[in-house]
Amino acid sequence: MFDKISRSLGDLREWADERFPVTAFWQDHLVKYYAPKNLNFWYFFGSLAFLVLVIQLLTGIFLTMNYKPTADTAFASVEYIMRDVNWGWLIRYMHSTGASFFFIVIYLHMFRALLYGSYRKPRELLWVFGMLIFVVLMAEAFMGYLLPWGQMSFWGAQVIISLFGAIPYIGDELALWIRGDFVVADATLNRFFAFHVIAFPLLLIGLVLFHMIALHSVGSNNPDGIEIKKQKDENGVPLDGIPFHPYYTVKDMIGVVVFLIIFSAVIFYAPEMGGWFLERDNFVPADPLKTPEHIAPLWYFTPFYAILRAVPDKFLGVVAMGASMVVLFLLPWLDRSPVRSIRYRGTWFKLALSVFVVSFVGLAYLGTVAATPLATLFSRIFSVLYFAFFLLMPIYSKWDKTKPLPERVTGK
Repeated sequence: MFDKISRSLGDLREWADERFPVTAFWQDHLVKYYAPKNLNFWYFFGSLAFLVLVIQLLTGIFLTMNYKPTADTAFASVEYIMRDVNWGWLIRYMHSTGASFFFIVIYLHMFRALLYGSYRKPRELLWVFGMLIFVVLMAEAFMGYLLPWGQMSFWGAQVIISLFGAIPYIGDELALWIRGDFVVADATLNRFFAFHVIAFPLLLIGLVLFHMIALHSVGSNNPDGIEIKKQKDENGVPLDGIPFHPYYTVKDMIGVVVFLIIFSAVIFYAPEMGGWFLERDNFVPADPLKTPEHIAPLWYFTPFYAILRAVPDKFLGVVAMGASMVVLFLLPWLDRSPVRSIRYRGTWFKLALSVFVVSFVGLAYLGTVAATPLATLFSRIFSVLYFAFFLLMPIYSKWDKTKPLPERVTGK
């Protein structure tokens, strides 16, 4: 009986594989995809980013079932989801908390790339795809930020959209086109909803697919920054590589469990995170006649917002904010060091990276506070240090006294 069922299932699998190569895909991208054997905990964040993307897509689908994208009903529909829909509060908090956790994971994923030089040749295109994901993710978050139609959502969108008006010649028309009206209103909410639930998620999924294809084409980097494809056995298998499945699928499950514990703790005990994840003003309906005392974006936008405010001229501030994103794309061509990993770099790079981290965290905090003279001064200092990390990289990465690379990965 069992043999007959087994043969039937085998025949069904062969029939399916002839028409849709599931088994070949599994073999090529999991079982026979060889990853370096020394990947550490920093390599959890790529799989965690994919997990959070799935959480956001699924919770977003359920939220749209009860959300009404009109200026008259948007805020009330969110309250209805929170109070009257079965488990609606959980789905909403999973989505709002997931947005912040998405950026936490992405920022740590990007920091790992800086640590181990994962943007270096031959992974330039992999880095560019990753940065495109980051930019689209920021646009997706900004579009979703308006949808609750609370005070901070409304006025935050008003301020950000008005920045486009600083662009010479086309600024006013561009801002009008984005809003769909002369002020942030019902038309703005409708088009932001369409972009948030359809356009940007589709673009995001496509870019993630390209990112994964590029990764599996060039292979994963590792903490030593050594190409494992250079050392192979007689069967063409990298000597320092192990199959992604089951070794790293099991290892990633540990990271997933720890992540879900922390994620659940925040959702159930501190979903607002003291106003960092959900601002207090956003629990008040949008009022075009009442401006909040202090308008600031959510924390994941604040480093770039602080750079914007650090420049006195509005147009130049927009240029500086845009340049702070563009310079990230240029990173693979700015680094001239003969080694990839921070393990074998010299003092100059380690010092520069430390200053960059301090400046980025400082800008993130300064973007949340009022623009006092002292805060503006520090924003300018940190902005200069932020750009100096990238623009001076061709110089200090050449000056650095690097350590000799081992022939094979160290296994640590």
